[in-house]
Amino acid sequence: MIHVVLYEPEIPGNTGNIIRTCMATNSILHLIEPLGFSLDEKHLRRAGMDYAKDCDIRIHKNWDAFVKANPADHYYYMTRYGKKAPSEFDFTKETGDIYLILGKESTGIDRRILKHHQDTCMRLPMVAQARSLNLSNCAAIIVYEVLRQLNYPGLSTTEVLKGEDFLDTIPE
Repeated sequence: MIHVVLYEPEIPGNTGNIIRTCMATNSILHLIEPLGFSLDEKHLRRAGMDYAKDCDIRIHKNWDAFVKANPADHYYYMTRYGKKAPSEFDFTKETGDIYLILGKESTGIDRRILKHHQDTCMRLPMVAQARSLNLSNCAAIIVYEVLRQLNYPGLSTTEVLKGEDFLDTIPE
């Protein structure tokens, strides 16, 4: 199981987009307070659309409460201070749940947390002048990197709603 963990997220639209990604990938979403918005905020609803009702969302009062509720050896941190790309990690070797932790938009994950986990810190490669990418884009990229390595377990690779052969039904 993949868990996406947002450490003190600040922007409702990003969280809404991540809700959609988590629902579509059957991932669990953890939100660590304080949040920079209300969960019923209009922007969150718009970005998350109707996916929130089908997404497993868990809220934690703080980092310590999250760790206590989710003791795991498989925490991976997305940070500008990481020294490896997500593709350099071999997620196929993990035997338990995989936790992908992303920080708040303004300052990221608390450096005191990162300091003790530098071996599982990752960074998305980009030009030197770029500080970071959008949080929801980062979440989607790393979730799909893990899923790619695991061969997309439990996910459909064909169009289900309109039918696998939908394009074949278009008149010439």
